[in-house]
Amino acid sequence: MESRLFDIRRIYVEPKARLLQRGREVLERFAEAEQIEVESHARIPNLFGNEGAAEDWLRIKRETLVLGVKKTLTMRPNGRSADFIAPSSSNGCGMACAYCYVPRRKGYANPVTVFANVDEIVRAVRRHAGKRGLKAVPDQVDPQDWVYDLGENGDLSADAMLSGNVRDLIAGFRDLPNAKASFATKLINPDLLEYDPQGRTRIRISLMPAEMARMLDIRTDPIAVRIAAIDAFVRAGYEVHVNFSPVIVHENWQREWRELLHQIDDRIGARAKAQLKAEIIMLTHNAGLHEVNMQWHPRGEDWLWRPDLQEEKRSEGGMINLRYRRAWKARWLAQLRGWMEEIIPYCEVRYAF
Repeated sequence: MESRLFDIRRIYVEPKARLLQRGREVLERFAEAEQIEVESHARIPNLFGNEGAAEDWLRIKRETLVLGVKKTLTMRPNGRSADFIAPSSSNGCGMACAYCYVPRRKGYANPVTVFANVDEIVRAVRRHAGKRGLKAVPDQVDPQDWVYDLGENGDLSADAMLSGNVRDLIAGFRDLPNAKASFATKLINPDLLEYDPQGRTRIRISLMPAEMARMLDIRTDPIAVRIAAIDAFVRAGYEVHVNFSPVIVHENWQREWRELLHQIDDRIGARAKAQLKAEIIMLTHNAGLHEVNMQWHPRGEDWLWRPDLQEEKRSEGGMINLRYRRAWKARWLAQLRGWMEEIIPYCEVRYAF
């Protein structure tokens, strides 16, 4: 699996990261890679801001690693997938999903940055959770625990192939009486089965119909592999939810989604079904990402760029995005939820948008 995603030949290194134990471990692990010292992991000549790198997208993801130090250790309120977004132990992703909203950082290709000060991140989360006390009112995020999203800008299953950060993060939640970790993934890394989360980490396995995933989920695991792993992760002590994201509407979407729901019902066991919950996230796209995708994966835009179905909407961050037209989106969400009630009625929808 590691050779399929990564063949690290070049590491951009912040000087402070080189002094930390995790930084030294990463450099030793990839000892044959060229090391290039940079002032900041976010400002790298010939990489950051180089839109033309989209032409070399996949090679950069495979061969380039950035090693830095996370400066901001604040928790951001969320209220959807989690109560709080924790400081990331990484940035960027080894995968290349065509609809991903973060690739315009670090030269659009967005290779992984590993933050070497993971011990500071763990301490910051534990301090924050300690000050929160017990969750007094159950909500859609979790009925009793404060939930911290650890992987907002990447995929922790892939990050675990590069460093020990993910193991340290999961260990940091084991003895917290009022908090749990959470992250979404499109990759099944069996190493995580040995991390002993003791019920304090929620994995959200991202799913979409297999035909669409083959077209858009570049460098990820097949949908059948993701579904097959659900039981194993439940047995290993994880809480496992599914993340239907993004839901892409097209002329044949009803058949595809009903097939996917039947696959889930047929292939997971009673224990997994009893704890299963879901998130539903309808596709969001934008013109800038469309232009970048046309440079490296234009076929995917046949499904993502549908002005006949979409309208502009300003995001919370001020960006102009394309989302499905409001009335149609509401109807399509209702249809999907109806199919879920019919085929996997035990799976509660935590939130949908």
